[in-house]
Amino acid sequence: MQKGDNLPRLIIDKCALEDGDIICIASTIISKAKGYTRHLKDIIPGNRATHIAEKTGEDPRFIQVVLDQACDVLIETPFTLTEVSCGHVGVRSGVDASNVEDGLVITLPPDPMNEAEEIRKELNNLNGKSCGVIVTDTCGRSFRRGQTGHAIGWSGMSAIRDFRGDNDLFGRTLEITEEAVVDEIAGFANLVMGESNNGVPAVLFRGIPVWSGHDEIYFKPDEDIIRKALKKV
Repeated sequence: MQKGDNLPRLIIDKCALEDGDIICIASTIISKAKGYTRHLKDIIPGNRATHIAEKTGEDPRFIQVVLDQACDVLIETPFTLTEVSCGHVGVRSGVDASNVEDGLVITLPPDPMNEAEEIRKELNNLNGKSCGVIVTDTCGRSFRRGQTGHAIGWSGMSAIRDFRGDNDLFGRTLEITEEAVVDEIAGFANLVMGESNNGVPAVLFRGIPVWSGHDEIYFKPDEDIIRKALKKV
């Protein structure tokens, strides 16, 4: 994938899409196609980046890119946990130096929701099919070891399937159950995409039933107890 490549056209050339399909796309290839990369040689690290890098043992230029992408820094060490402008919270702002040429780092798309919408519309224009699109990134999870796929952008579906108000098998009303369907799909897509040098940038899902819900997948700052605890530390 190179800057300027037509990602929707490449998908159409490889997949015979049908109405209702969902395409999961790794954020890395969107960033490559859109040129969301930076040359480390052009980065001049500031005092904060240098200070963090001394503690983490990382390249201060890399940390500077992490800080440039962040709108909030939750913790600096032993790893830098940040929030980016789209609301996603992850390690090092999702900045990555793997699967890219030496001297370059890839940043997350600045507006992954818009990227998903653009791709969905272009897929529809190219083949007339109505599909959903999920943009994924690989992230760690609190309290668990290992990384999984997470949705950072989506279009053509709601993020959350809302079961509140439904009844369980015994007739009791559900009060808090909200299923993060886009994350579940992204996690399975990551299993197919793989890591390292697998080179599978997109995964097609077919036959997933339509669901209804909402898009409020990120906690608001005043209700996010983990963020509050980290800020206290």
